[in-house]
Amino acid sequence: MTMEQTKVLIIGSGPAGYTAAIYASRANLKPILIEGTQPGGQLTTTTIVENYPGFADGIDGTQLMMQMRTQAEKFGTDIRYGSVASVDMSTHPFKVLSDDNNLIEAQTIIIATGASPKYLGLESEKRFAGIGVSACATCDGFFYRGKNVAVVGGGDTAVEEAIYLSGLAKQVYLIVRRSELRASKAMQAKLSTVANIAVLYEHQTKELKGSDNGLEKAVLIYKKNTPEEKTIEIEIDGFFLAIGHTPNTTLFPNVATDEQGFIKVDGATSHTNIDGVFACGDVCDPRYRQAITAAASGCRAAKDAELWLIRNDAH
Repeated sequence: MTMEQTKVLIIGSGPAGYTAAIYASRANLKPILIEGTQPGGQLTTTTIVENYPGFADGIDGTQLMMQMRTQAEKFGTDIRYGSVASVDMSTHPFKVLSDDNNLIEAQTIIIATGASPKYLGLESEKRFAGIGVSACATCDGFFYRGKNVAVVGGGDTAVEEAIYLSGLAKQVYLIVRRSELRASKAMQAKLSTVANIAVLYEHQTKELKGSDNGLEKAVLIYKKNTPEEKTIEIEIDGFFLAIGHTPNTTLFPNVATDEQGFIKVDGATSHTNIDGVFACGDVCDPRYRQAITAAASGCRAAKDAELWLIRNDAH
């Protein structure tokens, strides 16, 4: 086992982790960043990103992340591919063991591990990922202008995304597993006023169909107060999952989270309940989960870590 020390250890990549690295390295903190098994995070699973400022014609998600990564390296971030095996926050400095058996003692830790969207578990979801299947309507809805789309879910997020998509798409199907929505009454009232949204109660998605060019149909199962099942098909170009996200926090059992599992931060800062541990990006954002908000929170985390080091004479 090897051992080393660092002032700032960033766990996770993506817009939050890379931005934190850019700011921390420019402050001469010589951060170490452990990327995880998916360098660049969720954005690398998308195609063209059109809502990130500065790119009038859009930019490929993977390319955007690689540019952020290169920028962080340019200013001195030690970026490492791999994962974290364990984190010990019971003593200070914190002790982090990487999957290659390297022990890192860190004065501060910035958690940027993100949140993973929940999927239905269909094999066809994987096939059409990025060419019809999406977990973010505000990210990808623009590509479905004038087309037919479906949203899966029955909560506020699903209704919000269906309403958002209704302003872009020709027809929106809201696929609800139950006989009623879980969304608030206010959201349901707003939904009822939108003409091009059809709510399909007591329907479950069985399969997605299409070609190498993209998604074409969704096969649904309808079952209502009877053992008999009825199968129907709807023609759609886009299929949006809105059944929640799972924050990637299993490595940090002592960090306080909310009822959904997202890390709690102190107000507009990135401070967690553990002194010297900061969080940024989707792992602490149950509301927005956008590349630009993640990047902004990465800036806050690096600035908060820098100030913590100064106040604790560890800069």
